[in-house]
Amino acid sequence: MSSPLPPPEGHRDRLPTLYEVLSRRTSAPVDLFFFYIYMRDQQRSVDYLDFWLDVSQHMALCRHYVRELRRTNLVATPELEKAGSKRSSAVLENIPDFAGPSTEKDKTPEQRLSAFLRSEDVTRHHSPQNSVDTANSTPGEMPRPSFMNSDNSSPMHDTSPAQASVSPGHTVTRTDIRASAEKILYTYLLPGSEREIILPQGILNDITNNIEVEKRDDPEVFDTAKDYVFQAMERDAFPGFLRAKAFGNLVPPSMMVRLIIGLLSLFGGFWAAFCLIFLNYSRSTRCWLILPFTIGVYALATHQYMLDPFLVFASKSETTFGNFGRIREPFVKKLLMKRAIMVLLNTILADAALCCLFIFVPGKRL
Repeated sequence: MSSPLPPPEGHRDRLPTLYEVLSRRTSAPVDLFFFYIYMRDQQRSVDYLDFWLDVSQHMALCRHYVRELRRTNLVATPELEKAGSKRSSAVLENIPDFAGPSTEKDKTPEQRLSAFLRSEDVTRHHSPQNSVDTANSTPGEMPRPSFMNSDNSSPMHDTSPAQASVSPGHTVTRTDIRASAEKILYTYLLPGSEREIILPQGILNDITNNIEVEKRDDPEVFDTAKDYVFQAMERDAFPGFLRAKAFGNLVPPSMMVRLIIGLLSLFGGFWAAFCLIFLNYSRSTRCWLILPFTIGVYALATHQYMLDPFLVFASKSETTFGNFGRIREPFVKKLLMKRAIMVLLNTILADAALCCLFIFVPGKRL
């Protein structure tokens, strides 16, 4: 069973960081689900986010493998505890709950886990049983992605390591870890792969050499690429995501529809206003101009500010065109409420100015 995710932080008096979003410590509309939709529909670079999530899932798979290995060793040979052979235990106690970017805080636990897997791999390769298995295998034959599950459609990648395992009894084996590492390589990194991402050639060469030549599958293999992708998302995508979801609640297709409606409504309002003035209609008749002017000003204001005040008052934020999610992040909710009031006041002032101008101006029949 995978480690439980940390609960969202409900009393954050600031906008969240990218790491908090990726580690599922935030709530809508600045959570991982909204960020995934933004990367898919607006940024058009969801493959980078999927790569980061898959590498984090690979880390969780390795943690689960070591945890099961430790549990099996303790049950089968309880004297290990007395003998002080606690290499697996020491690794597990220092593994973070979420595989984030390799900062100084969590770099040592990841390196310990990778070092343990490499040492365990060396031991396995020099064991008599492994010598027999190696002799029966075809030299140089590499498994291809066809035998792996390539379904990455879920934006949250919530598949637990036990469910991802193909071994009997839902137990994670070293084969599962190897298959996970190769799946990441074949899906995202090799030239011409299904969802190839652009990385520096030096990073690609190092990863390919570590997996295919040195036969490594520990999480440290992907550390450099993972950090590079994280920094790219933090620099290029995340500021736009915060502008779209922490300061607005509309998506581009909805904004375009509002722009068209606003321009048509204002055009109709100006046309009707000049007709009523130059035909010398009464001011009471000209009061109907409030309708097109109000619709036009409101639609253009919501397009300009990427914010619909009435949706904010209903605690709704648009995920895709016509679909809405609930605003749950307290700080973002408070921020959007202030902006909604400001947008509504500006709309009322602009609408009142137009209506007063064309209603109370004296009429003159031409």
